[in-house]
Amino acid sequence: MERKSIDIVIERYGDLLYRTAYVQVGNQHDTQDILQEVFIRYIEKSPAFADEEHEKAWLLKVAHRLCIDFHRFRKRHCHLDFSQIEDVVAIPEDKEIIQELFALPPKQKSVLILHYLEGYQIKEISEITGLSENAVKKRLQRGRELLKSRLSE
Repeated sequence: MERKSIDIVIERYGDLLYRTAYVQVGNQHDTQDILQEVFIRYIEKSPAFADEEHEKAWLLKVAHRLCIDFHRFRKRHCHLDFSQIEDVVAIPEDKEIIQELFALPPKQKSVLILHYLEGYQIKEISEITGLSENAVKKRLQRGRELLKSRLSE
């Protein structure tokens, strides 16, 4: 597949990557930093892709790993900022669910986002995250259980 210009890549995948990273990191500024790093790596690495799905999966995988790195850093330095949550929640009733999703551990949160918000199947999540399919299933199960218990409190 021929390599696209960065403008086309940003236009095609920018919103998807933004939503994915925003839900994982919790604020606009950190999300923008992560996306900037994703696109810098795209330019620097100049990877060759078999097709558009491969390209999309590569970008999601890089964004996912950068979010993990972000959480590792934040665990030692700071906390998540939820002050801008109203900007991404379309229905006010969903605010509590989104807040609880933000509060989940990164392991469960990332697979829940990829599965329920982005519509990826377990096998695809496994490829994106580098986890086994069984690990993805277990994280989905634990994430659902955690979310359910937090919302029922």
